[in-house]
Amino acid sequence: MNKDRRARLESVQSQLESLKADLMMIRDEEQEAKDNMPDSMQEGEKGDLAQAAIDAMEAAMDSLDDSINSITEARE
Repeated sequence: MNKDRRARLESVQSQLESLKADLMMIRDEEQEAKDNMPDSMQEGEKGDLAQAAIDAMEAAMDSLDDSINSITEARE
């Protein structure tokens, strides 16, 4: 791989890492909001929806990790 393509991959990887950090922040905020709900709400529909959003964001972060790792391998 030439230097230019390697640098472009590095840029994409950096963008993905930034997106992952943004997702982490949003996930943490959602988790905190859920944790601050009264117990009755945490165990109800609102709590279930919050947990589903948290789970989806964690799955997205896992996918970003896979992509970041694949780009690292491609750059080597």
